[in-house]
Amino acid sequence: MMEQKITNLQQRAKAIRRHIIKMLCEAGSGHPGGSLSAADIMSVLFFEVMKLDPEKPDWPERDRFVLSKGHAAPVLYAALAEKGFLPVEELLTLRKLGSRLQGHPDMKRLPGVEMSTGSLGQGLSAANGMAMGLRLDGGNPRVYALLGDGEVQEGQIWEAAMAAAHYKLDNLTAFLDYNNLQIDGPVETVMGVAPLADKWRAFGWHVIEIDGHNIPQILAAVEEAKATKGQPTMVVARTTKGKGVCFMENQAGWHGNAPKPEQAEEALKELV
Repeated sequence: MMEQKITNLQQRAKAIRRHIIKMLCEAGSGHPGGSLSAADIMSVLFFEVMKLDPEKPDWPERDRFVLSKGHAAPVLYAALAEKGFLPVEELLTLRKLGSRLQGHPDMKRLPGVEMSTGSLGQGLSAANGMAMGLRLDGGNPRVYALLGDGEVQEGQIWEAAMAAAHYKLDNLTAFLDYNNLQIDGPVETVMGVAPLADKWRAFGWHVIEIDGHNIPQILAAVEEAKATKGQPTMVVARTTKGKGVCFMENQAGWHGNAPKPEQAEEALKELV
């Protein structure tokens, strides 16, 4: 049973990666590196963990997801399409005039998007607010957020980190996509953020460190977070920028460059 579940989630992640390559190639712009690195986390959240109903996107009992690193919108759109929130064919309208799929997520236009993000550093604050509101309502839904490692150079992240711990938001789980590359190069060269796990612990969070491409580890981290009381949980997920496409992996140049048709064809051959 567990082996089949893992295989299914790995296949979902691969499908998400294929969608990312196709839509970015069609758009001619966008962010492949940090979208590909988060595909396994998104697969687990959207297809195993979160309570969601595409037929009722505003269902009060749904879990909430906030893509704090909004430039990785392609991975969110791909997951939403696979989940049934929008037609798969619509993915090819990414970044086109009039499309619901803008370069950064728009909560007013696309069902399933809980927060309009793109200004880095703001998503965790929004997730805090959702977690606090849900707790006041007395419900059981949980809030999940996905942050980028370059994003945690933003001061607002640490204000939100203090607030979440202060208010004991144990219905909040954040994933940090720690691929160690941002648009200008290695994170530790641009503005060092290490030791990340120790910093989140010092801010009062329960911290779990995992391989962000290991499905069993992602599943286990979610269960541990659910069992943690009185603290928000940060899952520091070590990942590879551009994961799944050999010529994109660990290359900062693929942070915000779309593949050309011949490159997309090569990438899709790897993602069969």
